[in-house]
Amino acid sequence: MVAEEVSPDFPFEKKHVKTLDSFMAYVDTGTPNTAATTVVFVHGNPTSSYLWRNIIPHISPVARCVAPDLVGFGDSGKMPSNGYYIREHAEYFGAFMEAVLPANDKVVLVVHDWGSALGFDWARKNEQRVAGLVFMEFVYASLTAENFVGWDDRLSKMRDPDTGHKLVLEENYFVEVILKKHGTSKGVPEAVMEHYRRPFANPLDREPQWRMPNEIPLEGRAPDVGKMVWQAWEWLKAGNNQVPKLIFWVEPGMLVPPHRVKDVAEWMGNPKVVGLGPSGHFPQEEYPHRIGEETRKFVDNILEGK
Repeated sequence: MVAEEVSPDFPFEKKHVKTLDSFMAYVDTGTPNTAATTVVFVHGNPTSSYLWRNIIPHISPVARCVAPDLVGFGDSGKMPSNGYYIREHAEYFGAFMEAVLPANDKVVLVVHDWGSALGFDWARKNEQRVAGLVFMEFVYASLTAENFVGWDDRLSKMRDPDTGHKLVLEENYFVEVILKKHGTSKGVPEAVMEHYRRPFANPLDREPQWRMPNEIPLEGRAPDVGKMVWQAWEWLKAGNNQVPKLIFWVEPGMLVPPHRVKDVAEWMGNPKVVGLGPSGHFPQEEYPHRIGEETRKFVDNILEGK
């Protein structure tokens, strides 16, 4: 397989919108004349809209593309509560969608990591507006510690209030280890890492990163998140909705090991599944053009009513 060229450049200017008691920065490519459909890209931990920079140009010629920075990430504001719980992120994300998207626009959600939990939750609550779902390395209801491929021990350390706080805030573990060293099959280049480090130069700004692993509904923690994920998962079950879906997977990944892909696809009624090749938790930094091309085909089919 020929390696893709992954540019570190970010060819967009961000806009800003007030969301509840903070604000969110976002990319907005504008609306082509061809469709009143918006493709919304939702990142997770510890990234931002920068994650989608090489994917958006594949889709923007046919649909408006919007990519927010979650509150506490990228160039967005902070949560005054300093909580960064998933339920709070869901409220901010809902406010963002209401502020930025016309009420009658159809939406295709492209989601990753915790962005999938937020995206699936919004989709379940706004089914009539959802034109399609595209997801990779996503959160799902039957997730167990063993599903964190090779990371179950480190996950426990990150969830420890003392060890985890030190790892994430002082050592910048999510950025310097999970993303840089294990994000792809070959590691993430320095020119790219500079962009991911910038929002978290101050250790105190890393609090949102630490909160997220503690919101994984395992070992009795975060029951509200477990309920949110399960409700979305039930909605995603085959027969419960007619929303077109596209799944990307990699090997070994981190959240969705290859042996689980078949089960997940069957649960959803066997939508199209695209294997990208070897990678870690951030395939967007290794296969952006394949993801972009396949997503463009998916969006084209939706716009053409196929």
